[in-house]
Amino acid sequence: MMTKTSVRWMMLMAILAAGTPIDHPLQAALAQTQDASRRFYDRVMEEFRRKDYEAALAGFQLFLELHGQSALAANAYFWIGECQFRLGRYKEALASFYHVMSCYPLSSKLASAAWRIGQAYAKLGDHEKARMMYERVVNDYPDSVEAEPARKALETLAAKDGVLQE
Repeated sequence: MMTKTSVRWMMLMAILAAGTPIDHPLQAALAQTQDASRRFYDRVMEEFRRKDYEAALAGFQLFLELHGQSALAANAYFWIGECQFRLGRYKEALASFYHVMSCYPLSSKLASAAWRIGQAYAKLGDHEKARMMYERVVNDYPDSVEAEPARKALETLAAKDGVLQE
């Protein structure tokens, strides 16, 4: 049995698929919602840039509650992890970064999330898992900006291992 909501969604999808002009009320409403979610996201990013990580963390969490299906959801999860990392909450950050990697396999934040996972493990003293994530960054995202710092982190870990073995 079709509910009013499911009929509305089906109509919206049909209108969007047909390429209805932007002046159509449903398409205009969708565009307005996307604009609102972008404005909200940008406002929360301002908090992050001001280094108010607690406020940014709360803002990104609220963003996901309100706009969890947004195209910006993967980024919001990444920035939640980044806030947690910068607040020293490394285990929480790991969960957020892993969420990005497992739930958003096409995200532009994959290399950054993998890099941060390696750093979080290093902060927690788990150098083997840190090494594995740095290797993943180097191997899976060799052209990313994170690849070079990951290579250097691998060299640092190798040097520490050499000192420990002597």
